Amino acid sequence: METTAHIADRWGGGTCPFDAGWKKVMMWSFIVTDGLLFAGFLGGYGYARTMATVWPDQATVFTLPFIAAMTFVLISSSATMASAVWSARHNQRAAAVRYVWLTLAGAVLFLGMQAYEWTHLINEGATLSSNPWGDPLFGAYFFVTTGFHGSHVLIGAIVLLVLGINLARGRTTTENVEMAGLYWHFVDLVWVFIFTCYYLL
Repeated sequence: METTAHIADRWGGGTCPFDAGWKKVMMWSFIVTDGLLFAGFLGGYGYARTMATVWPDQATVFTLPFIAAMTFVLISSSATMASAVWSARHNQRAAAVRYVWLTLAGAVLFLGMQAYEWTHLINEGATLSSNPWGDPLFGAYFFVTTGFHGSHVLIGAIVLLVLGINLARGRTTTENVEMAGLYWHFVDLVWVFIFTCYYLL
């Protein structure tokens, strides 16, 4: 009977396709799939905006300096996550742990700022089905898209918490740090598109 390695050699894929472990390949598959879902949200938002007769003015609805601060926090956390990955690859565990905690702090701060923003908008009368500034679809798309992204940030924060604990105890691998980094950079990149579409354009 042929072994798994022999079968892999016959088909040419090997046990480590594209010089990446299966965990990383699956993470990339998730990122591509999830990215398409976010693209659907943003595409639907763009279509609804072009079809609406009255659409809210972002400068009226949002406090742009506050949103810019949220964006800065998330992008900064991407930089600290990149530093964590670099440190893990170079066997600098203490530095990697420190950068993971800094990334987690950025995630928690971002979630707190988003909760504040949502509270403010809800108090102004914005909901999934109503919008005091124009077409009600604005509220629906905004809360669904930013809420879905926020859930990704929350999941990322939980992952970072577990990763930081395991990394401090020496119970994880560099590959796990890299996968957490891939996920976190994806979450940050998605926010750049959300920030551009919802707050700037």
